[in-house]
Amino acid sequence: MPFITVQIAKGHSVEKKRQLVKALTDTLIETLGAKPEWITIHIDEFERENWAVGGQLHIDKHSGRHKEKGI
Repeated sequence: MPFITVQIAKGHSVEKKRQLVKALTDTLIETLGAKPEWITIHIDEFERENWAVGGQLHIDKHSGRHKEKGI
């Protein structure tokens, strides 16, 4: 029984999350031969202020880009 945890920043639409879990489920079915009812996917969302890369908070590093994309 595959169990996947996906960690993403908050702000993605429900539709994008639906697309994500569908794609992951389809891949596991194809790759592992798993049945859809065996697959569990957990989406763990975090605030961009709690994520840093290269010593800089993600919220500061990409604030303009995310506003443009509506993320």
